[in-house]
Amino acid sequence: MANSLNRWIVLFVLFVSFLVSFRNRKGSTADRHGQPFDSPPFSPDSLSPVLLQRNDDDDDGAVDDGGPALGLQYDFYRHRCPAAEEIVRSSMSRIYSQHPEVAPAFLRLLFHDCFIRGCDASVLLDDSHGNRSHPIEKQAIPNRTLKGFDRIDTIKQELEDHCPGVVSCADVLVLATREGIVLAGGPFYPLFTGRRDSIQSYFADAMAEIPKPDDNILQTLHLFSLRGFDERETVSLLGGHNIGKIGCEFILERLHNFLGTGQPDPTMSADFLSEMRRNCVDSQTGSNNSSGSPLLMESRSLTKSDLGLTYFPQLVSLISSGSSFDTHYYQSLLRGRGLLYADQQLMADERTASVVRAYASDDGSAFRLDFARAMMKMSSLGILSGSDGQIRKNCSFIANGD
Repeated sequence: MANSLNRWIVLFVLFVSFLVSFRNRKGSTADRHGQPFDSPPFSPDSLSPVLLQRNDDDDDGAVDDGGPALGLQYDFYRHRCPAAEEIVRSSMSRIYSQHPEVAPAFLRLLFHDCFIRGCDASVLLDDSHGNRSHPIEKQAIPNRTLKGFDRIDTIKQELEDHCPGVVSCADVLVLATREGIVLAGGPFYPLFTGRRDSIQSYFADAMAEIPKPDDNILQTLHLFSLRGFDERETVSLLGGHNIGKIGCEFILERLHNFLGTGQPDPTMSADFLSEMRRNCVDSQTGSNNSSGSPLLMESRSLTKSDLGLTYFPQLVSLISSGSSFDTHYYQSLLRGRGLLYADQQLMADERTASVVRAYASDDGSAFRLDFARAMMKMSSLGILSGSDGQIRKNCSFIANGD
């Protein structure tokens, strides 16, 4: 009886959440050629997260296909820490009001965590199995520019003050990311909780399996498919690039030494290449540039890692945008103005290009719905639950005695 009631509560919450998220839907979806974009029919069951639960005893780190009954529950902390999600929400609201960059930072943190062995907060660790000399995910090249660790610690400490040793760092990251997306104008999506934290970090996996900014479309689709994401889900998740900055360190090789050729990416138009170079100066080739670009003048006092470009209209000309979380990312790709090579490669394969066209021509409803669904799925990859893993008190270190 209890399980049946819990299922109906979950389905009701899922249904209402998406109605609220898309209350501003304006019309039907069609691509730029006038063809309808067939969105799957709405079904509460289709919104249930696909849980992939792993056994940490498996050396290969493979994930096993599970179901909603395995590990995660709606409102998991309702008895031991009933205010947990509200604490995360209020803390994120306070942090975001002063540091709005926390939303894209957490989204990137979550992606890099869940993509490697699942959503287990392993990316937050400063040691592995208690061995501080062991290479950790933070040290992997794709993770060296991750930010927001201190903000996660702030939220975790608030939870520890209220409910010591109860809420996992993995759940903190998942919940805080969702709140950041909402604060940035993105869709709300329901989340199951009950994740536990990994006791080790996976440096080699992070080096090999985080998608790279210069990956071609086949490489990108392959890495996402290994996690169970199809072409449409991949396109929707990459739409998360429409908030925050993309650091210049991810762009400079495309502008000056694409794939080691000593030349810029030949697929970029001359005017777009010039604009990118003006706004993101190579420290070697552009340090003496005296252009009056406001971004350049502001950036000269910053380190290279502080520089960056966005898909916002003030930097990508002729793209109109009503909010920070909309379809301007996809509109940019249609015009051949993707900041990352991997982004623009979505137009190189019809399987993904058709989705880009559909998202770009819609009022944003299709993208927001698909993004919410994909984030639910991403947030449930490779979870540890039950007696697996542990609950860390400090997200940077494994708990003593576990």
